[in-house]
Amino acid sequence: MDSDDKRLAALRRLLTEAHDKLGLKLGFQLWDGSRVPADWPADGLAIAVRDSGAVAALMRKPKLDTLLNLYVTDRIAIANGSIFDLAAARPDGKLGRLARGIPKAAVIEVVRRFIFAPGAAPSSVQHVKGDEITRDGAPATNKANIAYHYDVSNAFYRLFLDEEMVYTCAYFTEDHGDLERAQRDKLDMICRKLRLKPGDKLLDIGCGWGALICHAAQHYGVEAHGVTLAEEQLKLAQEKVERLGLTDKVTLHLKDFTQMEGVFDKISSIGMFEHVGIRNHPAYFQAVNRLLKPRGLYLHHSISRRAKKTERAFNKMPAEYRALVRYIFPGGELDHLGMSITNLERHGFEVHDVEGWREHYQRTTRLWWERLNAHKAEAEAEVGPERTRMWLLYLAGCSLAFERGGALINQTLVSKRRKGPSGLPLTRADLYR
Repeated sequence: MDSDDKRLAALRRLLTEAHDKLGLKLGFQLWDGSRVPADWPADGLAIAVRDSGAVAALMRKPKLDTLLNLYVTDRIAIANGSIFDLAAARPDGKLGRLARGIPKAAVIEVVRRFIFAPGAAPSSVQHVKGDEITRDGAPATNKANIAYHYDVSNAFYRLFLDEEMVYTCAYFTEDHGDLERAQRDKLDMICRKLRLKPGDKLLDIGCGWGALICHAAQHYGVEAHGVTLAEEQLKLAQEKVERLGLTDKVTLHLKDFTQMEGVFDKISSIGMFEHVGIRNHPAYFQAVNRLLKPRGLYLHHSISRRAKKTERAFNKMPAEYRALVRYIFPGGELDHLGMSITNLERHGFEVHDVEGWREHYQRTTRLWWERLNAHKAEAEAEVGPERTRMWLLYLAGCSLAFERGGALINQTLVSKRRKGPSGLPLTRADLYR
């Protein structure tokens, strides 16, 4: 047999052992067309390995980053299913304990056969590394980080977002899958929580494509200001404002929000805080406080992680989190709910209400994934196959993380603290009319 045949034989033995010992509910497809187990159905859920170099790459650098790179470049793929199917097929029990039954000789043989196999280097994937410079908080750095994610292509985002282009967690008032309805309900809920009324001056930090500021101006009579660093989003938002005849009610600003001037009755930050970076939190909350009038309301809507026993343990970045920062959200960091509330109180705010939306975001990201997957060919034509696979992986991973409770999201309503009555209703009845 030639060397590739020997490598294939060794890999088949190892995968057969792994399939039996781990009780896998999926098979494997190898680059020569063979399957493991040999009788695994051709249409059954399987992990497809496209070339021997992909195995060699994992042998030389067995890290999540390597696996993601190989997946995004289609050297390793999921056949006859999706990431959700793969997650559902996860073996019962702890993998480490189950893997102890795999013969070490089979592992050693694969390592020996593949460690020097040709073509091991993962293909280059366009990304921004999540290193220290991407979290320095400088306006130029913030702009570059935002452009990487949000200036991909407006046409690309249209393929999976709702008609208003809302790229944050939707709100489901009941069990349904209508994304347009859920996003409209979310915009209304934000406006009700802020108790918007005609004449209010609203600032939306990270206004995206302008959905909230246009909705608030149209339906609640406010003077709305949106600030963003994403130039492509700004262009589309400006077109929307003009199309809706809201130029006298809505103003858009292309700048870092910390450079904004003026005083606002209400401020919203919906899915922007994750980009700030933990070391920059004090400057962020100081700026919000400076821009908000006394007793003015601020709605803080952000993704978070569960708190750990110590802050030191919390600050350690799991591999999945590090990959998200590197490939999807450069400069991003997630705090925990307690950290947000502490920072809000330290910087002059009174906390009135906290609401968890974890299961709403699980459903939102799943719907986004379904829409993008349905338009996969169009997405690949717009931004390329690598970025399309990357975004599909990111959306599916987020949905699974929210489903399992590894990721959380909360809406926290606060006011700029002053002595005396807050001016808010005594109950939340007005929110859930």
